[in-house]
Amino acid sequence: MSTASLTRLVDCDIHNTITAEALMPYLPKKWQEYHREFGRRQLPGDFYPKAMPFASRTDTWPPTGGPPGSDLNFLRRQLLDAWPIDIGVLNTLITIRNQEREYDAAMATAANACQIAEWLEPEPRLRASLLVPFEDAPLAVAEIARHGSDRRFVQVLIPSRTSLPLGQRKYWPVLGAAAERGLPIGLHFGGWAGGFPISGAGWPAYYLEYHTGMSQTFQAQLISLICEGVFEEFPDLKIVFIEAGLGWIAPLLWRLDRSWKHLRAETPRLRLKPSEYFRRHFWLTTQPIEEPPEPAQFTAMLEHLGMNDHLLFSSDYPHWDFDSPDHALPSILPAGVRQAIRHDNACALYGLKTN
Repeated sequence: MSTASLTRLVDCDIHNTITAEALMPYLPKKWQEYHREFGRRQLPGDFYPKAMPFASRTDTWPPTGGPPGSDLNFLRRQLLDAWPIDIGVLNTLITIRNQEREYDAAMATAANACQIAEWLEPEPRLRASLLVPFEDAPLAVAEIARHGSDRRFVQVLIPSRTSLPLGQRKYWPVLGAAAERGLPIGLHFGGWAGGFPISGAGWPAYYLEYHTGMSQTFQAQLISLICEGVFEEFPDLKIVFIEAGLGWIAPLLWRLDRSWKHLRAETPRLRLKPSEYFRRHFWLTTQPIEEPPEPAQFTAMLEHLGMNDHLLFSSDYPHWDFDSPDHALPSILPAGVRQAIRHDNACALYGLKTN
């Protein structure tokens, strides 16, 4: 398929990199000194393969010498103009760790200000996810209030690995503030807030295990958000799973529905089956998408999921497992489904308008 035929395209997962040098002008002097002296805490388990620094394609290092995703002009040339993409959603992966809380908040505020000045203002095709110090609810709510009316921010970004399951009431003020302003919660794989392994059985030995096991964190968050009654408390809340995959979801919902049928008295807040909450309140990005050996199996996977109107195209640029728009979706999908995934669903969710 030629790139000329790929019109009306929204990419819901582009990783821009905000370097320390770019961030410094937006940090108060107090926190500039703190950042230079102490920096952000590093926790074990960074499984990016050594052959792929920043987990990125080898051709995505810009000629300016910065890391992948740090140069807007290079990102324009290599991604936005190459396909072309009508709108791209930035998910910068500066993890706001569970550290000095005011420092976390200052880092989030600085990163958001940097995104406005150096990404959103010079490039009208871009939108961004709002970074918040999610482990401190009052500080996170304040950051949402600061930018909640700026529609260039289309969602609140939280990593999938939080210190507690996201459905617990510690996080309700954050979820409620996002829902009140019509901002989905973008739950992206990653994060080290609690320092726990990705696996319930301990630390994996190989990056292959880590990469394949990404969905385990999303499984825990899905179950928590539904069972804690979050969507009864915040009926307008929307959750976007970013880099979660698709194939595991339908069987998990089958299991959850069956367990709820026998144990529903334990969760009296729930009025609906767990699968009904999921299909009303969750959206899913396509990368990394499972690729069964037979095309018919891919169609069956989507039929079991029953959420073609909640699937969002994502490339995951500039990461090594980048999905190009002309190869990400099987050709067997009907044209209307492909158009919905590539464009229409994202516009409906985020309130976007394209030419």
